[in-house]
Amino acid sequence: MCGRYELAASKNEVANAFDAWIEEDFPKRYNIAPTQPILVVKAPEAFRDRFSNKPEHDAVLVRWGFIPSWTKNPDQWPLTFNIRSETVAVKKSFTNALRHHRVIIPATGFYEWKKQPHGKSQPYHVAFNDNAIIGFAGLMETWSGREGSQIDTAAILTTEAKAPLAEIHHRMPVIVRKKDIERWLDCRNYRPADIMDILKNTPAEELHVFPVSDKINNANYPYSDVKARISVVDENNDTGDRLNHKAEKQQNEKPDDRKQGKTLKNKDQLDLF
Repeated sequence: MCGRYELAASKNEVANAFDAWIEEDFPKRYNIAPTQPILVVKAPEAFRDRFSNKPEHDAVLVRWGFIPSWTKNPDQWPLTFNIRSETVAVKKSFTNALRHHRVIIPATGFYEWKKQPHGKSQPYHVAFNDNAIIGFAGLMETWSGREGSQIDTAAILTTEAKAPLAEIHHRMPVIVRKKDIERWLDCRNYRPADIMDILKNTPAEELHVFPVSDKINNANYPYSDVKARISVVDENNDTGDRLNHKAEKQQNEKPDDRKQGKTLKNKDQLDLF
């Protein structure tokens, strides 16, 4: 599963990575949690001429927590921040989004927890070896109320974990390879049957993992040291030691990078500041 991630890249870095039009700047965020606003990259609503100077894709803010458009009361819908890729094509809740509203969710890293015998779980930070921007496979849906209110929502698709993640958790987010981004986002020309292979092709071999402190457990903790590497003794086996050695370097963060998106004050509000 994926219940926490970070986006510590600049607006221009994200825009360049996904050829996306991003209207407003945003702060670095190191501890993004469900129900908070998240940035997603999507295909434009209208056809974009190939001679246009505008980037190929759009980026919008949505609530992290998928709500199907057909549900009558969103407050009664369970918080759905992950969707299993193995069954997404046959679940009524997700078939419309899989056909019409596939998105990419940019990240620079994410967190997974490894269960320990004493009951506590040890969190780990996961990122690409070269610290490149990650693109999670996501689905987006817009729920509309009778009174005219709308909520844009999204969730991250997950798959069976591969090494090195399999040593920590049995699930991991689906990461879309760069060569597959256009096909994943192009819902006009590619039907679900044409993109299901992407969900089985996560580049887990390009990831590195290291343990972090339990500060990440607090969804309201916004600071960059939440991802600081620590040394641990794994109580199950030597996983912690081996994963410690795999992380050769830790990204240095500026001390003033201390803004993070607020949890939604109400279901219609999206505010990163």
